[in-house]
Amino acid sequence: MIDFFKTYIGWLSYYPFLTIIISFVIGLITMPYVLKVSIRKQLVVKPNKRTSHKGNIPNVGGINIFTAFLLSYLLFSFSVDVSDNGRYFLAGLYLIFFVGFLDDLLSFSAKKKFIGEIFAGFIVIVVANIRLTNLHGFFWISEIPDNLFIVSYLSSFFLFFLIINSLNLIDGVDGLATGIGIVICGFFGIYFQLIGELNLALMAYSLIGALALFFIYNVFGKKSKIFMGDSGALVLGYIVYVFVVKFCEVNKTPPNVKYFMYAAPAMSVCILAVPLFDTLRVMFTRIKKGYSPFKADKNHVHHLLLSIGLKHRQVTLILVSVNLSFIALALIGSQWKNSMLGGAAALLAIIYTCIMWRVVDKHKKKQQQPIA
Repeated sequence: MIDFFKTYIGWLSYYPFLTIIISFVIGLITMPYVLKVSIRKQLVVKPNKRTSHKGNIPNVGGINIFTAFLLSYLLFSFSVDVSDNGRYFLAGLYLIFFVGFLDDLLSFSAKKKFIGEIFAGFIVIVVANIRLTNLHGFFWISEIPDNLFIVSYLSSFFLFFLIINSLNLIDGVDGLATGIGIVICGFFGIYFQLIGELNLALMAYSLIGALALFFIYNVFGKKSKIFMGDSGALVLGYIVYVFVVKFCEVNKTPPNVKYFMYAAPAMSVCILAVPLFDTLRVMFTRIKKGYSPFKADKNHVHHLLLSIGLKHRQVTLILVSVNLSFIALALIGSQWKNSMLGGAAALLAIIYTCIMWRVVDKHKKKQQQPIA
């Protein structure tokens, strides 16, 4: 058995994407037990005014995602050194999972969940030191000097909260958060493999396998349907934050890596385009109407697409395709200035938003017309 592990790890140095299979199989083995326990213990979500599902559905799929990811990553990671910041990364991961799991069970207020996110953010940003040290020209700041270290921490905390909450907020349609998560991890996994960051690539591929298995149960499951819950969404956001920071950091000084990306920060925005732009749009709309930006409503893009009669799978397919178009833009503009690529992404987001609102308004007017 030991020889098998050594041989497999040797293969992974050339083909790290094989970890997708291991993570998928682990999830396949553990999912029936997660479903059985969640139903027996009534760890389910009931239909309410903000949901569109029928019946009581288990909402602790994050347990399976977390387990499949963690086991495959720890079993086959290329360097397990408890003296480095890897152990602190894992400590923060455990904490954010625990916060999400408790929220799934007890329905925390936004304030309590935010406090939990602060602690997890402190561990990964301050203790593990996974943070931005270069703003790539944003606000006319490139390398952040030591005397402005507070800028590094504040910008990193802002990015952390934005990513984990934006991915959490789009988890309102079957397969949407999972599908976009797979796309995001696919990009980062391939990129980190190309530049030789095999541990990060292994992490991305391990998460893809876990998400892919969950996607099947979430989208195509009938009697075995399950939601990821906050435990899964927050874990996904936490890991994606790490990918974004690492991606920006390895591309801060040319030619630091073989596949140098000049517009790394703007590319990161494109890679997370759908969750980021939708979250910012919704919060701006709420503030404009005089509401709290954290007030729950049904104004997210997936809610609007559902309102015109689209099914969950159709909404997921459309929004994942939209996110892929932003990634294509990111690859095209990888050597542009950040301002140029960021402006192009904002313009594309405005175009998509205008198209969506035109379709929604047209549908509303059609619904309001009297039946002859």
